[in-house]
Amino acid sequence: MDRLRATYRVRAGAGEIERRAEALAVEQSVEMPPGAVRDARVADEVIGRVEEVAADGDGHFRVTLGLALETTGFEAGQLMNMLFGNCSLQPEVELVDVDLPEPALARFGGPRFGIVGLRALAGAEHRPLTCSALKPQGSSPEALAALAGALAAGGIDLIKDDHGLADQAAAPFARRVEAVQRAIDAANRAGGGRCVYAPSLTGGPRRLHEQLRIAREAGVGMLMLAPMVSGLGALQELAEEAGLPILAHPALGGAARIAPPALIGKLFRLAGADAVIYPNHGGRFSYGPHTCRAIAGAAREPWGPLRAALPVPAGGMTPQRVEEMVDFYGRDVMLLIGGALLEADDPTAAARDFVRRVHTLGEAR
Repeated sequence: MDRLRATYRVRAGAGEIERRAEALAVEQSVEMPPGAVRDARVADEVIGRVEEVAADGDGHFRVTLGLALETTGFEAGQLMNMLFGNCSLQPEVELVDVDLPEPALARFGGPRFGIVGLRALAGAEHRPLTCSALKPQGSSPEALAALAGALAAGGIDLIKDDHGLADQAAAPFARRVEAVQRAIDAANRAGGGRCVYAPSLTGGPRRLHEQLRIAREAGVGMLMLAPMVSGLGALQELAEEAGLPILAHPALGGAARIAPPALIGKLFRLAGADAVIYPNHGGRFSYGPHTCRAIAGAAREPWGPLRAALPVPAGGMTPQRVEEMVDFYGRDVMLLIGGALLEADDPTAAARDFVRRVHTLGEAR
């Protein structure tokens, strides 16, 4: 029976790590004493196996388990359960990597558009893409639409909702989405641009489906979802049903003790994200260059039949850092700058400056 490989970083003494690894394999599979398993097939094919244990410094070990693929049902939420469900409750365990046999990757689906599809949407064959965000929550639909129109007039490729925007009284989802999309359409007609809007979908299954219907009717070109808030299963279903690219937001991703490259770069991509937002180094968050490079690598590198997802570094970035970020990530990146444009007296002029810097660098490389 095919197995996936899940790698954990476990804090344990050298004398107890073998027993701890075996216990982890059982916890993440049958969750019962192995001797109580009477079915020979279950004992042979379903109980987790310890494949490797290696010292990882400072009282830690890397433990790789082989877990039966059949237990995932090829559903992204259940995959998360099998990878880290019970052991997420054990503070000495961190999930650091996951890999699946190539045939299984296709069954999960992955990005439906990926980098190539997003480039086609933006009409940008080679250069980095640009992104900004609609803020703050508490604003009216009219205020958010005016801001969207101003940013679109500046040539931004993608304008997304702030992840704090939901179906709130100040800007109900339907009114906000319709108003923002109209403003972006008007700016595109006036300036010949191709700016795309990604509203943030939130809530339970019924509300997500209703918001998808509203977004489609409004003519949006992309969707945003926070998979750790709504669930990886919701991301997978949205990718299957929406017919639109999906931008994944990392909210709550830091609470899970899952290494960011594995969570944001691999699991979000596997479940269907076409682009993944994460905190860039040197911004408001604590990710370092090594982690950021690893996230981008996990999102873009060849992984069986899956399309590559586009890295979207963010979190307190400014136009003055564009050259540095393009040097760091290369062309296959979407640069997300929000507050630095929104605080400008003229957001359109600030957006034009940001876009000019990106286009100039793209043409030079």
